[in-house]
Amino acid sequence: MQIALLGSGMMGKAIAYDLAQNDKIDKILVCDIDLSNAEEVAAFAKSDKVVPTWLDVRNPSGTKNTISGCSVIISAIHYQFNLQLSRLAIEIGANFIDLGGNNRVVGEQLKLHEQAKSKGVTIIPDTGLAPGLVQILTSSGSSRFDELENVHLRVGGLPQNPEPPLNYKIVFSVDGLINEYIEDAVVIRDGKVQNVKALSEVEELSFPSPFEKLEAFQTSGGTSTLPLTYYGKVKNLDYKTIRYPGHSRLFQTLISLGFCSSETVLVNENKVVPRHLTGMLLERALGRDEKDVVLVSVDFEGRKDGKNRHLKYRIIDYYDESTGLTAMMRSTGFSSSIIAQMLAEGKIERKGVVPQEISVPPDVFVEELSRRNFSLEEIWE
Repeated sequence: MQIALLGSGMMGKAIAYDLAQNDKIDKILVCDIDLSNAEEVAAFAKSDKVVPTWLDVRNPSGTKNTISGCSVIISAIHYQFNLQLSRLAIEIGANFIDLGGNNRVVGEQLKLHEQAKSKGVTIIPDTGLAPGLVQILTSSGSSRFDELENVHLRVGGLPQNPEPPLNYKIVFSVDGLINEYIEDAVVIRDGKVQNVKALSEVEELSFPSPFEKLEAFQTSGGTSTLPLTYYGKVKNLDYKTIRYPGHSRLFQTLISLGFCSSETVLVNENKVVPRHLTGMLLERALGRDEKDVVLVSVDFEGRKDGKNRHLKYRIIDYYDESTGLTAMMRSTGFSSSIIAQMLAEGKIERKGVVPQEISVPPDVFVEELSRRNFSLEEIWE
């Protein structure tokens, strides 16, 4: 069994580490345009079956030659490449998953369903944490009700020791972060699919100590394919990102002033893209060297056994001192790795381009999370 992992950043590092624990996998190609990054990931995984490989995915023929023969392809690189990689996976007859990051790209991937199905290939976009893990938890919780009315997803990756002014540290791609903050969120509201402005509808929420005071607000991408899957099945469904109080207001100021614009401006006769500059400055000021925590809450409301019931799924996951993997790396990377391994082992049977909430067996997935020391708390009211 051979798997190709494209990208050796933070999430790629976690994915490679987890894949290496599976004795059924013979070879893991860790591919990157910077070979030293792939070599670093291979050294971290401490397994001879992890093979660092130079690859530029902008070269279609080179990519095809490198990944042919792999049963599963994992894209842990920028979402702009996921559509072309999906097409390539269909061509070579390999299953494909990605970390997603953009609703429009996922929409284009879904159009490849019949092509993938005819080749006996499974493509699952947007695996990871949110979207990703929470979509599968939504599937799990929904099955517990006779009639489902509302689903509310709340997720955030936070520093354990926040520092002003933003009280935040970069825990994944800064480009993905900005994307979530500037593009519309997609929700189901009163039975209708609607777009809602990112950073809007700020609410207060609380987790067990020391996370009693938090805020959550609309961001793009978190619902992924859920509005499509649950349209006509629920009255309300939404996703909000969790941060420490005041974060949304401060970031909205940056956006309002144009700091996240993709429109080129001239500064002393130099062409500058504000979004790129802002991303660089955020990376510099909010570096990743920080112990983090991931908070997940999925709330369900509906009817069960003739009664109105409320179910909450909750996960609190911390930076892993023993491995040096952040909570965001664990929750994102391990979730993707689990799905890749399920595909490789034939535990996901549906073919085509299929959302994870209808293709991944939730009980098997949750069991695998537990094996990796994730604690899923289930609260009925």
